[in-house]
Amino acid sequence: MRAVVVEASRELAVADVPEPAPGPGQVLLDVDVVGVGYVDVMGLRGGDELSPAAGSVPGLEVVGRVRTVGSGVSEELVGKRVLAQPDFGGYAEQVAVDADRLLPAPPDADPAEVVALGLNALVAEGALHRTGVAPGERVLVRGAGGGIGVLATQIAHARGGEVTVVTSSAERGERLRALGAAKVVDRTRSGRPEDTYDVIVDTVAGPQVGEYLELLRPNGRYVLCGGAGGVPGPEAFEPLLRDFHKSLTLLTFSLNSVAPEDRRQSWDRVVALLADGRLSAVLDQSFPLADAAAALRRVERGKSFGKVVLLAAQGIPGRVVP
Repeated sequence: MRAVVVEASRELAVADVPEPAPGPGQVLLDVDVVGVGYVDVMGLRGGDELSPAAGSVPGLEVVGRVRTVGSGVSEELVGKRVLAQPDFGGYAEQVAVDADRLLPAPPDADPAEVVALGLNALVAEGALHRTGVAPGERVLVRGAGGGIGVLATQIAHARGGEVTVVTSSAERGERLRALGAAKVVDRTRSGRPEDTYDVIVDTVAGPQVGEYLELLRPNGRYVLCGGAGGVPGPEAFEPLLRDFHKSLTLLTFSLNSVAPEDRRQSWDRVVALLADGRLSAVLDQSFPLADAAAALRRVERGKSFGKVVLLAAQGIPGRVVP
């Protein structure tokens, strides 16, 4: 089968590799579409547990159909289309995945749109669920044009929040208004927002975390669920101690910490929002599997609005969604 392999130089190459076989508790998927995110960019830089080793296949998120199952897994899954989170191996035509890391694709949904929701929707929904956004609360989404941010904007709006987004252009701001944003801050023009907020969803992190923490209202909640801007220094968290009388809460959120049953419940809430029209997938651009390096460059350079995907299956049309 074809797959994208990490070379010793950390570059990517397309190669023919042996087809995987499902082990006990696993399924084998025929992959339709692969999600590309900033976590993949960070992984290719190497040096942590999210970094695929040289000679291995990257990719942490796919949509595909179950071809076969390993021991201990119900045969009823065969033929089902699912969203899956493998431990690497997703940039390929087939991948073996633990069965407890599968979620059902909505009936008749486009595979690319399912992966455009996918893990990003689970991060956005999980972060907002944990912060307990209530109707009428002010919510700020930082990095709102990215894969997580466009979904956090919609979900916060669906929960009744008054959503302000921070993004990099007026054009992106208008697209975010159409997704439920009430206010737009263009960071290239006006810098950080001037209002205060009950909840801040931060997909960026980096040295500006401290400046955003200062924007929390009393009893405000700040959730870090991405790190495109790098790791904040310790000084970034000074406002938590200096303003302790405001009873601020700082959370970090990663799907790696979420139990399978909790993940299924979060996915059920995402699918319910999709079904009643309060949430939509936002696709940026699709690339053939062989163009994985170009897809990653688009994500790394911050050019995407919504989700970048790779097409692994024949007959899944490539397209750019305006």
